[in-house]
Amino acid sequence: MVEGYPAAAWRISRRSLFATTGLLGLAGACAAVSAGGNAAVDPAEIGQTAAGITPVVRVERVYSAARRRDVDLVTILPPGVPTENLPVSLLLHGLHGTARTAAVGNIGDVLAAGVATRLSPAFGFVALDGGDNYWHDHGTGDDPMSMLLNEVPGWLAQRRLGAPGGLPFACTGTSMGGFGALVYSRRRFEQGRPLNAVATMSPGLLTSWTEMAKRNAFIDADQWAALDPLRNLDKAGPAPVGVWCGDRDRFIDGCRRYIATARPEVGLVTPGTHADEYWRTVTPDVVRFLSRYVG
Repeated sequence: MVEGYPAAAWRISRRSLFATTGLLGLAGACAAVSAGGNAAVDPAEIGQTAAGITPVVRVERVYSAARRRDVDLVTILPPGVPTENLPVSLLLHGLHGTARTAAVGNIGDVLAAGVATRLSPAFGFVALDGGDNYWHDHGTGDDPMSMLLNEVPGWLAQRRLGAPGGLPFACTGTSMGGFGALVYSRRRFEQGRPLNAVATMSPGLLTSWTEMAKRNAFIDADQWAALDPLRNLDKAGPAPVGVWCGDRDRFIDGCRRYIATARPEVGLVTPGTHADEYWRTVTPDVVRFLSRYVG
């Protein structure tokens, strides 16, 4: 069963997820390619258009003054397309993750296949090391949100990626990164530079301080309340939001509340847990959603 708001968004997503030649089939193909490493894959089994299509991934080290340390900057780009001024979405990892683990659910492979088959316009992802404090300053001077807002545009501009000035057009995040993506969207709106879209998979939305306090990510309940997307819907700004969550996910209560109160453009609850197996089922729809808002 699929839950969520609005019904129109589900109808669109359902068509994209189950279209015969859509991104879901390509996602399965990409999963097969990934599972087999560089081994030969039978095109008859996975579809000739997706066989061997993989993103161009580059890992660099950059110094973040906002985080007071070197961090990984990982770009995930579709192959065979011009990269100058290529639109990019931030890709925020979850708790205990890194930039190198941010591309859950084979999302890079799904993007590469979608662009190669012209089911998606060309865009890329950029991931950064964000630590474990829900993408904000925990009071220690380590400020990953400032890094995203004030340093990433310069790094992207140096690499001739993104909109003029290196601005990402969107933000995509999983778990803790989903929480961070919603906060980043709010901050961009406050800067007068709103995002085109925000996509969140299993965002880390909790409904009680008792549960959130276990993560040691906030100084106190007041700091959490000041940042929590559930408690700041009026500050979110105009960016279209997509939320995907499994019905047995640890964050399901918070996600259901967000879908019911924020009424995002896409709000889907489908069978699954807080795991890569579930995220692989929704990344085709996430890419489809982002594709609609590439500037």
